[in-house]
Amino acid sequence: VRYITNHSTWKMGYALATVAARRGAKVTLVSGVTNLEVPLFVDYVPVESAEDMFETVTKAAPEQDIIIKSAAVADYTPATEKIKKKEGAASIELKPTQDILKWLGEHKTQGQILCGFSMETENMLENSRKKLEKKKADMIVANNLKVAGAGFGTDTNVVTMIRENKETELPIMSKEEVAGAILDEIFEIKR
Repeated sequence: VRYITNHSTWKMGYALATVAARRGAKVTLVSGVTNLEVPLFVDYVPVESAEDMFETVTKAAPEQDIIIKSAAVADYTPATEKIKKKEGAASIELKPTQDILKWLGEHKTQGQILCGFSMETENMLENSRKKLEKKKADMIVANNLKVAGAGFGTDTNVVTMIRENKETELPIMSKEEVAGAILDEIFEIKR
């Protein structure tokens, strides 16, 4: 059986969990399938599908002070059973997955901070600002897949942290350094 996915390695999420745990946070890491080593001192919850992630994250959300949603969850999933081989072209009907970040924004608890990620290939700032507003997030961490050192599969990232009235562009950094900067920005919001 085939599946549709993306090139996400989960490295950014694991860097965030690692740095937050080092700083003394009680961390719950909800993760899809990866070969990465689970960071020390985190509550690890493995999931296999976008639906599993939605159920797990939404169930745990009310108890969290800060939610950082860095996972590149698929926007669509196949709507059909296994397709048998036949002559000619085939098409796959897709259905949208549940929008986890949107749900989290609509159900934020008092004082909770919500940070999402935005992977773009064009109009990064404009599209990410729209996402910030539409998803009711406190911050969006945006990066452009076309920028060297950013995106999937690298040990570095190049991001811009976007808040309602502030943008902070970071140079190329290790994912753990980026994680530290993201946490610093979130704690500034929390004050």
